[in-house]
Amino acid sequence: MGKILRSLLLLLPVVAGACGQADEPRGDEVSAVQPLSAPAPAAAAVPARARIVFLGDSLTAGLGLPREHSVPSLVQARLDREDRHYEVVNAGVSGDTSAGGLRRLDWALEGDVAVLVVELGANDGLRGLPIEQMRQNLDQIVSRAKARGITVVLTGMEAPPNYGPQYTSEFRRVFRDVADAHAILFVPFFLEGVAGIPDLNNPDGIHPNAAGARIIEQTIWQVLEPALDKLDR
Repeated sequence: MGKILRSLLLLLPVVAGACGQADEPRGDEVSAVQPLSAPAPAAAAVPARARIVFLGDSLTAGLGLPREHSVPSLVQARLDREDRHYEVVNAGVSGDTSAGGLRRLDWALEGDVAVLVVELGANDGLRGLPIEQMRQNLDQIVSRAKARGITVVLTGMEAPPNYGPQYTSEFRRVFRDVADAHAILFVPFFLEGVAGIPDLNNPDGIHPNAAGARIIEQTIWQVLEPALDKLDR
C-alpha cells in the first residue's frame, strides 16, 4: 500500500491536471455517458433490459482508453458473452467528486436500474476535500439508490499521502464505514493490483491502460456476479 500511496503523491500534479475538471458534466461528457450496447430497433419489440450503472469519475469513464476498453464496457462484453440480459451504463465523468456524483444521481438512475456501482472519491482525495463531506455524499448516494430497491456496490479509494497519515487513514475508512452502515457490497480498492504498476497504467501513471482495466473488471466481477445471480433467481 505504501508503494501505491507514494505513486499517487508523485503523480498528483499530473492527475490534478487530467482530472481537475468541473464537477458538473460538460456537454461533450454528457453525450458520452450512454448505454454501452446499441438499442434494438423498435420493430423488433425486444423487452428493455435492466440496467447496471457505473457512477464514477475518469477511472470509470476510461480516460485515455478507447470506449470499448473502459471497465463498464468490459463488464458489458462479459454479460453479453454469458447471455445475461443487462444493459451497462457508463456514467463516469472526468474530474467528478462525490458531490458531483450526488448532484447527477437522479439523472444517472433513470430507467430500470438494477445495480449501481459507485466509484467516487479519488478527486475528493486529490483536492484534500473534507472527509466528512465525502462521507455524507456517499451516504446519500447509497441511501437514495437503496430507497429505489437498487443493489449497490461501493468501491473504495486511496488518498495521496501529502495530506498526512490521519487524513489518508480516515479517508480509507469512510468507504468501509458507509458500506457497513448500509450492508451493501464492497470492493475495498477500485485500483487493486493496478495502482503503482507502470505496465498497467497510461503514461500519466494513474489511469489504467487496457491491461489494467481488464484486471479492474475482474475485481468488480467477483462482487457483481453473485449479486446478479441473486437478482436472476
